[in-house]
Amino acid sequence: MNLRILIFLLWGTLPSFVFAQHQEVGEPPLPYKGIEQTEKDSMSILSAFRHGKVNGHFRYFFMATNNAGALTDYYANAAGGGIRFETGSFYGFRFAVGGSYVFNIASSDLATPDSVTVLYNRYEVGLFDVVNPESTTGLDRLEELSLSYSWSHSEIMFGRQFINTPFINLQDGRMRPGAVEGVVLRLKEWEHTHLESGFLYAMSPRSTDSWYTIENTFGLYSSGVNPDGSKSDYRGHVKSAGIGYVGLTGKWKEKYTVQLWDVYADNVMNTAMCQLEINQWLQNKNTLVIAAQVIRQDGAGNGGNDDEDQAYYPENGKSMSFGFRAGYKSSHLEASMNYSRITSTGRYLMPREWGRDPLFTFLPRERNEGFGDVHAFLGKVNYFFQPDLFSAGVGVGYYHLPDVKDTRLNKYGMPSYVQANLVIRYFFKGFFEGFDVQYLLAAKFNAGETYANDKYIFNKVDMQVHNLVLNFHF
Repeated sequence: MNLRILIFLLWGTLPSFVFAQHQEVGEPPLPYKGIEQTEKDSMSILSAFRHGKVNGHFRYFFMATNNAGALTDYYANAAGGGIRFETGSFYGFRFAVGGSYVFNIASSDLATPDSVTVLYNRYEVGLFDVVNPESTTGLDRLEELSLSYSWSHSEIMFGRQFINTPFINLQDGRMRPGAVEGVVLRLKEWEHTHLESGFLYAMSPRSTDSWYTIENTFGLYSSGVNPDGSKSDYRGHVKSAGIGYVGLTGKWKEKYTVQLWDVYADNVMNTAMCQLEINQWLQNKNTLVIAAQVIRQDGAGNGGNDDEDQAYYPENGKSMSFGFRAGYKSSHLEASMNYSRITSTGRYLMPREWGRDPLFTFLPRERNEGFGDVHAFLGKVNYFFQPDLFSAGVGVGYYHLPDVKDTRLNKYGMPSYVQANLVIRYFFKGFFEGFDVQYLLAAKFNAGETYANDKYIFNKVDMQVHNLVLNFHF
């Protein structure tokens, strides 16, 4: 069925269903919330559909990048949204379907490279389809089509869906989030321990409008260079049956939280993470937070291909990273100091198509994936003028990276940099309830050697990215 017809039919039946509460950016995807639903089973399939729920999301996104000197500046205006229907429970089973659409309403020519560096747009193209930057129409996607079975507080889901894990996640910072296809099990039968496990065989990454087998997701975004400095050529050449992952989250004494995650990409690599968080409540009901994180990666099989120039991960390669956080929380303030260290053992590699970094020093609009021998420091402050209504935050980080010519540890030719982010967000109430507006300014300043070569500057440092987002959730 054509996606536009599907969306039209869902809109036509909209008055017949009860609206679900909207999903906010950063929250678990809606299917995960459904585990806690306790309404009685429907006695027929027709009744299950009649007692279904519809929710949706409209978004307008303006983005503009100011590059240094004569390097090309860009802007983009995108509008779109998505709609989702989920049936009521039928003997524990539920069916869900959802689609999205995006329109390019006024933008720079994102398919033409910068005249100085002959490099292409990096940020604005992500609002549309990075695989086909010249496409301005027909950007729609059937992003959910799943059947789930729930019992007690647990659930198993098969098909196209959203998941939110440390390494594979929504990364909902453009028009639509990334989606996956496979089978996912979530066990919540124990009061303080939750288990999630899954096998994924396909994915529709953020900033694309097509579905790809897992092996074909490698390289849809920029692929950088090989450790020897030659251009990476793994796109379309990686051999992998899919991704298997498992995650265990445990809490005890309402104070300690531990997360253990392992992600195995068949024939490519294995990534394991251990994270511990301690929350110490103070007498004034505020909280001190201390956290530590360790991530270990090892190559698997041949790294994706027998030809090392077409492999994603070096055969027998490995990497290690560590992170520490100290923070403070109150009803109006959240502040933290963060440190990340990626050792010189090797590059920390995780396909950017799959999700954003779980590193404590992550700031929107840049990542430390693809680098080794990194020292990163980040200070963050968020102030809630009116909790759940109006907030503002500032993050300032220093990221010491290997030299841009050290290709063994610097995949993307990124110099050391300082990044400062400002984010302001307001949620409307009353007549405009359901709307929220967000402004994000990300500024990056060069702190390393660029050898007077603009390719190490364009879309990387000495630049600013403006983001203005208007959302409506229903």
